[in-house]
Amino acid sequence: MRNGLTPEPHVIVIFGGNGDLAKRKLVPALYHLFVEGLLPRDWRVIGTSRKPFTTEQFREFAREAIDEFSTCDPEPDEWRAFTSRLSYRSGPFAPGSTDALRDAIAAAERELGGEPRRLHYLSVPPGAFATVTEGLAEARLTERAHVVYEKPFGLDVASFRELNELTHRVLRDEQIYTIDHFLGKETLQNVLALRFANGMFEPVWNRQHIEHVEIDVPEEIGIGGRASFYEETGALRDMVVTHLFQVLAVIAMEPPYALRAKPLLDEKTKVFESMLPLRPEDVVRGQFEGYRDIDGVKPDSDTETFVAARVTVDNWRWAGVPFYLRTGKRMAASRQLVTLAFRQPPRHLLGYAMGDGLPNDHLSLDMGGAGGISITFLAKRRGPAIELEPGRMSFQYEPGFGSELIGPYERLIHDALLGDRTLFTRADGIERTWELVADVLENPPPLHEYPQGSWGPPEADELVAPHRWHLPEHDLIGRRP
Repeated sequence: MRNGLTPEPHVIVIFGGNGDLAKRKLVPALYHLFVEGLLPRDWRVIGTSRKPFTTEQFREFAREAIDEFSTCDPEPDEWRAFTSRLSYRSGPFAPGSTDALRDAIAAAERELGGEPRRLHYLSVPPGAFATVTEGLAEARLTERAHVVYEKPFGLDVASFRELNELTHRVLRDEQIYTIDHFLGKETLQNVLALRFANGMFEPVWNRQHIEHVEIDVPEEIGIGGRASFYEETGALRDMVVTHLFQVLAVIAMEPPYALRAKPLLDEKTKVFESMLPLRPEDVVRGQFEGYRDIDGVKPDSDTETFVAARVTVDNWRWAGVPFYLRTGKRMAASRQLVTLAFRQPPRHLLGYAMGDGLPNDHLSLDMGGAGGISITFLAKRRGPAIELEPGRMSFQYEPGFGSELIGPYERLIHDALLGDRTLFTRADGIERTWELVADVLENPPPLHEYPQGSWGPPEADELVAPHRWHLPEHDLIGRRP
């Protein structure tokens, strides 16, 4: 959040306003910003979609969203004040069919007075981005506007370039906000503070001290009702090209000369440029048992629900340090973890050597839930004998350590209202990430089936050998993922 900054008056338009993302994330985020006093002084929200839906239904939908996905218990007066600013306009929105929504926006702007700004949030399938963008241009709704695009922005290099050319034909670069909610996570942003505000970490944040890095995002959930979307994208496009590559860039970047949008995005793009393109042998693809039985999934679907990858960052800081990425659906647990494994000393003075089965020293950044940071290390066990066992120190965000209502979507929506692109992605970086996976998309490696509730196919363990996938609690209780 940018403390002390209040956005200008806004009309906020949510395309796909009665969809799954709007219910789970966008409507709760807007309400949380309202509760925290971080929305503009004057604002309106207009939901829109092709399906018939009324303003009253949208307000009921908003209440269901808060009841299911928020910890808030709205006060009646506060809730009435929020929902009084919500409206809905159904119908198609495309070139030649823009009048209804344009009129609704004009009416909201008259209520606000003056020339309020516009925030268009495209919570629609990627295939609809071009149509909505062209409709915005035709209706002249791009004036005084920022446009937020959900991921993935394109499905490969060619489709990215086509969409990028279209958006830049009708929008200026500073109007385009390609969102990755992982970049709004508190712990990931805390990496900047951890590295650059503490003299104990930055000196060891390199190949001389780090043996390997893991970015691990297993998920217990399945694909829900998103079969058509997931069949088009799969885990590689949905998670790796977007979220995991972005997290990798934050972990691996060089210090920017200032914590502002351009220098931060410049350093992240340099990481993408230094990454070697993935080869099929660098990637393990999996599909959970029963995926093909889901309504909307092809009986012979080759869509991966699991991906593990070995990534090389070929620059001075990280040469020789493998970055291991893993994500999948229907796995044993849900975690969002970055782990830096430190190199072992050449020998242990206390009688232990490499190969004793003891873990590396690890620095783990937990991006899930409230977030936190932990360090796993070896310590002497209490008693007369010198015996080692894993210990851990951890930092957790306690109640009162900032607002508990402000999460990634709240933070990013607020930044988009302010016109701050620091935590968003940029076209040259996105294009490079698609280039990095082009060979794998063209020549996908074999698909391995894995049981639901497992840690994925065993081939993923072979990919990281002699290392192993690390979760901090497994060192302390003797179990391995």
